[in-house]
Amino acid sequence: MSADLAGKVVVVTGAAGNLGRAVAAAFARAGATLALLDQDEATLAAVGPGGSGAAAVLRVPADALNPASMEAAAERVARELGRVDALCNLIGGFRMGHPVHATPAEVWRLMMDLNAGSLLNAAQAFVPRILAGGRGGKVVNVAAAAATRGTAEMGAYSASKAAVMRLTESMSAELRGAGVNVNCVMPTTMDTPQNRAAMPKADPRGWVTTEAVADVILFLCTDAARAVHGAAIPVSGGA
Repeated sequence: MSADLAGKVVVVTGAAGNLGRAVAAAFARAGATLALLDQDEATLAAVGPGGSGAAAVLRVPADALNPASMEAAAERVARELGRVDALCNLIGGFRMGHPVHATPAEVWRLMMDLNAGSLLNAAQAFVPRILAGGRGGKVVNVAAAAATRGTAEMGAYSASKAAVMRLTESMSAELRGAGVNVNCVMPTTMDTPQNRAAMPKADPRGWVTTEAVADVILFLCTDAARAVHGAAIPVSGGA
């Protein structure tokens, strides 16, 4: 899609993942300055949207499950890039296979930490920097189609992604008056190498590509989405 984010600083968490790489590439093409965060420094170094339009790329190793690590990352981004205009929270995880009454405590904690806790830590670190700029901004979170209803043996995952939706709505209500749009996307199964390996009998033609999800996230960070607040947007691919 065509977009112009020249002069904007966009923070992408989980930048070394499949969706993170697609989002970084989309924002680079739009001319944004990128702050790419991921826990694995070696993997993050391989994310290379440079040369495809990005004004600048700052790679920051950070642990989204550690509030102090995220605060340090936010301080570095603000110091080196001077501002924060948008925050894209892409970190998440998936587990299934347990009925609610037999869900291990560690699976419950993992889903809540990866999908909701990482969002909370990033928001607490970066939203104050967006507000300090006084120019408004954008926050985009990643929920999932599974957040809209519970299904068998996916209780922890569905609940954690539903939490992302509720956090998105709460943030939108809190930040709208400061000119900050907060929304989330709800992808169905994304077409990634990991999902193809995990579901070899499935037909990926009905899945959504990471590039398509990235395009929706990009749209939500543009002025064209200035009137969109607290939305949970389905991104359902070819099905």
